[in-house]
Amino acid sequence: MSDIAIIGAGPGGLVTALRLHQQGIRPTIYESVPELKPLGVGVDIKTVGTKELDELGLLEEFRAISVDAEDSIFYNHFGQEIYAEKCGAHMGYLHEQRFVHRGILQMLLFRTVLERLGDDAVVLGARVTAYAQDDEGVTLDVAHREGRTEQVRHTAVIAADGIKSAVRRQMHPNLAEPEFSGITMWRGTTLREPFRGGHTILHLGDPRISTMVVYPIAENFEGSGLDLINWVVETNGEATIEDWNQVADPEQIIPAFDTLELPFLDVQQLIRDAREVYLFPLIRHFPLDTWVDGRVVLLGDAAHAMYPRGGNGITQAMLDARVLTEKLAAHEDPREAFTAYDSVRRELVNRIADNMRGEGYEVIRRMVAERTEGKPFDDIEDVLPLAEADGIFSRYHALVGAPRPGFEAGEATGFRTWLAAGEEVVS
Repeated sequence: MSDIAIIGAGPGGLVTALRLHQQGIRPTIYESVPELKPLGVGVDIKTVGTKELDELGLLEEFRAISVDAEDSIFYNHFGQEIYAEKCGAHMGYLHEQRFVHRGILQMLLFRTVLERLGDDAVVLGARVTAYAQDDEGVTLDVAHREGRTEQVRHTAVIAADGIKSAVRRQMHPNLAEPEFSGITMWRGTTLREPFRGGHTILHLGDPRISTMVVYPIAENFEGSGLDLINWVVETNGEATIEDWNQVADPEQIIPAFDTLELPFLDVQQLIRDAREVYLFPLIRHFPLDTWVDGRVVLLGDAAHAMYPRGGNGITQAMLDARVLTEKLAAHEDPREAFTAYDSVRRELVNRIADNMRGEGYEVIRRMVAERTEGKPFDDIEDVLPLAEADGIFSRYHALVGAPRPGFEAGEATGFRTWLAAGEEVVS
């Protein structure tokens, strides 16, 4: 089965192409943009995602463009520490958790596809608008950037065409229109000196007001000697178009963090010094009851668009790619392979997507805000005991397929940074 089309040259589609190539299958990728550029901001690749890149033979190249994650620390909107955990290999996992610029990762995958599959494996400026199928294959309607249209024929089609998937819309027309969540996301990057050693992700604020996540995505960025810091803010807002590249004014969100003080990072200045800021509404895409229509199957955001929380968008697309290619290798009929893939992945990933819509592990900041009525606390152990927080995090990690080392044996997997540093006071 060699004549497979992939729609979309995002990370999910490119990883799928590389996985198929490992199985001796050379797909054709159709991508709507005429030129791929390293657009976007930061993404958090979990340990299972790093494992997938390792199995593709890209671990060293991935390490060269990304930052090893060591600590993940949660604070309330006064800058008081709520909880901390180690990340990746520092917690005992076999693989690292790493932070990276989405566009730079995409370009690494794109170059690798061209090197391994050939320059003609990716057709740029080709937007797939519809599909039709029969017992022998699938016909795709393709609109080219220069205005030409054509129909192309393939044995099977993998639609990795993202949150605005035309294939998903055709497959599930009754679920075509998503709904606005009421939350607006602001994403930016800032060049500055490393904070806390340069390997920490921060989770800041009261979710009832506004929240912020901060982490480095490149060291010595472009030879500047500075880290490229990715930051994400969530606030209540009005619905806007679902477009990752809406430019926004950071001054609008700085007042939301007036009470936040950290000894190692001026959050307000971090926002003010941003190189780029994008506005994006959090949109609820409804879970699907199937990802399969005969010889056509959905993958990644096209199948399970989820809130960009918890670092699971690209990681889950990578896992989709592995399972899908394994099933294609095991079944001669792509329809059987796609059905088997759907039975393994869909219900699991729908649960993860639902968990992300409900805040995931970020819920601990809301719990603290509600238990303290939005006021500073004296002792976090009286508000959210370490053991309770450990339970919340361990359930989440197990849900996404990465059970925390040591938790089942009764070991504490979270910690207090001031105790680890030998300090006597909590502040």
